[in-house]
Parts: sequence; structure tokens; C-alpha cells
Amino acid sequence: MSTLLQQDRKHVWHPYSTLGSDAPLYPVKSAHGVYIQLHDGRRLIDGMSSWWSAIHGYNHPVLNQAIEAQLQDMAHIMFGGLTHQPAVELAEQLVAITPPSLQAVFFADSGSVAVEVAIKMAIQYWFAKQQPQKNKMLTIRHGYHGDTFAAMSVSDPENGMHSLFQGSLITQYFADAPECNFDSHTVEHDIKSLAAQLKKHANHIAAVILEPIVQGAGGMRFYAPDYLRQVRLLCNQYDVLLIIDEIATGFGRTGKLFACEYAKIEPDIMCLGKALTGGYMTLAATLTTQNIADTLHQGEPHVFMHGPTFMANPLACATALASLKLLLQSDWKNHVQRIESQLKTGLITCKNHAHVKDVRVLGAIGVIELHRPINIHSLQDKFVQAGVWVRPFNTLIYLMPPFIITEQQLHDLMQAVVHVVASMDENDSL
Repeated sequence: MSTLLQQDRKHVWHPYSTLGSDAPLYPVKSAHGVYIQLHDGRRLIDGMSSWWSAIHGYNHPVLNQAIEAQLQDMAHIMFGGLTHQPAVELAEQLVAITPPSLQAVFFADSGSVAVEVAIKMAIQYWFAKQQPQKNKMLTIRHGYHGDTFAAMSVSDPENGMHSLFQGSLITQYFADAPECNFDSHTVEHDIKSLAAQLKKHANHIAAVILEPIVQGAGGMRFYAPDYLRQVRLLCNQYDVLLIIDEIATGFGRTGKLFACEYAKIEPDIMCLGKALTGGYMTLAATLTTQNIADTLHQGEPHVFMHGPTFMANPLACATALASLKLLLQSDWKNHVQRIESQLKTGLITCKNHAHVKDVRVLGAIGVIELHRPINIHSLQDKFVQAGVWVRPFNTLIYLMPPFIITEQQLHDLMQAVVHVVASMDENDSL
């Protein structure tokens, strides 16, 4: 394995790292169920679902079979001027399970690209309506929408991952993030900032874009459904589109199939990704209304100006279909409720430590927020030594396990996390 690691450090650039970094790397031999098997023989319980996507765990026989079956027909075919059954069936399935007004599906390569597509849709919609000045986005602080340039422009401008690129990004409008927690019943104070931005800039705003109920990589913050309801009403009042980014929250993670269901609202555009294929392949989708699709096509240049090379890849679409069937035919609600209950019970003791600021849980998401930023290299190794895969960032240690995790596996995962949090010292913080 030393040769593999040497070659990796020489040529391979990992996410959010430097080439040749001396940060710990753990070569993986295989993955099955909720376990990651390392080359050195250690087996880790995965608490991350491979960045929140592998909801069915690894090496699932149903998903494996879907890929093998699709391979017999074709692995890929261009989507320009051609179509195929997996893409059509997947579009129909997504329309069936998302809010009723969403009738048009545009397939993309990744979550970031789905956000780019949504932003382009909104801008092109207003251009078709002879209002080209409505070309800006309004969002809330502490958000995260991806790593491509338009997606970065609507992510948090100060505390996000992309402050380095501020001078090169499109300038967007930002409102204060809601401070209300998930159980809050009063959001009048929280909504004032966004309402003020809409009142002042509505003539230039194409859409409001935000993550529903849970702000993910921007801070794992949970806010009240009523805030989202108020956002929908304000968008209607000021004639602004609403884009909901369900890339991290979609497909049951929060306890609802889609997080916007907590607020009982329908967006004008919805972005999906991550768990869409059960973590098997990269695929995303941007859904919108028939009105937006028709309006966009009526205006110049009469087509939507986007078309990825690997759009609607048949392998990915077939896998997504199998993953959705697996999810919808399972008892996923009870699985997520059981995970939520266990997380609440198992992580609460972390609140007793002075270096812990907060512990919060929603659905299959458990968050331990610390007062100080984490030394990820130090803490990562402690988790591996404890037999779990947990990838903390900034001030957060969080869990998003696969839905198939058993009660005992989740217990073992949480025990490891609780032990590491309790044993943290000055080397584990920046």
C-alpha cells in the first residue's frame, strides 16, 4: 500500500486539499452494506453515506443488477436528438413523487450543475418574459449550493468555502439566515431581512434560492418550516421564482421524502442529486413547472441553453430507477424515524462537554457543533482508530448514516463518536 499512497500523493488531487498533501489517506479495498473495508484489514462503519448519497449502503444486489442489466443494452448514448427508456421512466417517476406542479425534468451531471441549470432556467424565463433585468439571485447566508461558479455565487459569501473567489463571482443578493430552530412557531423577526431585500430589489431578482429546512455544508443549521412558507408567500407577492435545493435533503434524509414537504409548499424549480442513484453514479435533475418550460421555449432563442455531454446517462438513469424503487418499496419512514430517535438518545451526552456548543438531530442527520474549528487531520485519525468513518469540517462533527444501518451498528457508530468527542484535546482544534 505504500506504493499506492506514494503514487496517489504524486499525481492525485483530492477534494479540498493540496497536491501531495501529507494529510492521512486510507486506501479502500471494498465496501459492503454500511462497512468500508480498508486495505490494511480494518473495517469502518460509514457514518457519512459517502457524502450523504449511499442511502442503501454499498454493493446492494438490486442496484448491482440494475447496472449489469443496463450494460447489456448500452452504457451511454448522447441525449441530443435521441432518447431512451431509463431516462423517460426516471423522469416520470420523479414527476410522480415531487410536488404536483413540477412537470418538466432536465437531467444533469451533478448537484452543482443542477444548481447552474436552475439559475439559468430562472434567468432565461424572465428574459423570455421581456424582463431581462431580472437576472440576480437572492439567497440566505450560511447556504451551500456547490462548487461551480454560479453555485458558488449563491453560497455563503463570508463563511463559505468560496470566499477566495468573491472578486470573480456574480454579485448576488443575500439576506440574513433564519435563527429560528426547527420547532419555532414564530419567524416574524427572521423573515424581515429577506422581505426587505425583495421589497428593494424585486425588479432585479429572478429567483430566491435556498436549501429547505436544513442548511447543509454551510453549517448544518435546521430552521422552522414556517420560515419556508413565508418565503413562498413573499416570492408570490413580489413575482419572483422560488428555487429549492433538495440535493442534500431529498429522498428521505430529513424524515420527509423532500424537506419542502414540512412547509407544505411547492417550488417553481427543484434541484435533486446525491441520493438519486443511491450513491452509485453521478446524476442530478432539475425539475420545473410546465409554465416555466413553455414560457422559456416561447422566448428567444426558443430552446433552453444547456446540454451536458453525459446528460441522462442510461447507466445512471437505470440505477436511479432501481434506487427509487428500492426506497419507495421499503419502510424508509420508520427506518429514518428509528435513526432519528437513536441519534437523539445517543448523542445528547456530548452536550455535557465544555467544547461542545450544540447537539441537534433531524431525521437521519445528527450534528455536534463545537465552539472552535476542528483539526480534521487529527480528528479523522481518531475516528478511524475507533472503527468509524466520520468526516468533520469547520466546527462540525455530523452523522448521515445509510438508511439500512441496524440499531447495533448505529449504536457502535455513536459510541465511537461520543468517545472521540469526550477525548478531544488541544491538538484536535485549530
